[in-house]
Amino acid sequence: MSDSIVKVKKNSNGEITDYVLRSGKTVSKAEGVKLAEEGMIDGVIISHSKKGEAYLRSIPDGKESNNLDELS
Repeated sequence: MSDSIVKVKKNSNGEITDYVLRSGKTVSKAEGVKLAEEGMIDGVIISHSKKGEAYLRSIPDGKESNNLDELS
């Protein structure tokens, strides 16, 4: 069964550090990427920062209100 991200946690720089899943579980950025790679998180894609760090993004749909950054 797949889960989805309902909230994010950010550090003092405004960077996402953790994802809160619909199931209530909180996972780190790295664990969230791993779960997404395994098809366990719906509605996201894996992107890479300029530094090469993997992170999750909402599947683009033209709506800003459901972007992960807006779920804090």
